[in-house]
Amino acid sequence: MSKALERREKLRSDLILAAERMIATRGLAGLKTRDLASEIGCANGAVYNLVADMDELILRVGSRTLHRLDEALSAAEGAGEPSPQERLVRIAIAYCDFAAGNLQLWRALFEHRMEADKIVPDWSIDDQMQLFRHIYVPLAALFPKRSPEELGITARSLFSAVHGMVALGLEQKLVAVPLAALRKEIAGLVRAMIDGLIARAA
Repeated sequence: MSKALERREKLRSDLILAAERMIATRGLAGLKTRDLASEIGCANGAVYNLVADMDELILRVGSRTLHRLDEALSAAEGAGEPSPQERLVRIAIAYCDFAAGNLQLWRALFEHRMEADKIVPDWSIDDQMQLFRHIYVPLAALFPKRSPEELGITARSLFSAVHGMVALGLEQKLVAVPLAALRKEIAGLVRAMIDGLIARAA
């Protein structure tokens, strides 16, 4: 790699890390091109020589967030009782804990909207879909007769239920729930959902 390309890659990496810090402290709405350029020491226009646009920059930050979330969920999977149901409980609580500990970056994953005529790139979709294996694998062990399509729908439904509780519980408004209570309620929800699915399957 030439020196010029090395410098560009270094500056691009600096830009993504600066955007990550800015979102973490200010939220997605606080991400400003002028401030980013100032932090990494380049002209405003040079930012768009490093990424195609702000959508790509936000997705690159989101990719880093998703990879860290993946690591947290992987750690939770093997941190206790190996039964599929309890693995799902640990994964759900780990998701809650990650969201609470990385609130603005986690929110940015869901707040960011691409322009109507733009398509989310395959690498970003892959990053998102990889996470569903944490739910899919234990569900497949619990319900071996279900088709991959049925398991996929169940995995997304379970995620939606947990995500909704986390999103509302961490709101800094009237619906806010203390983290310890939220973790307990999420565990109860997951166990109840799995018990209900097992009962229906029987």
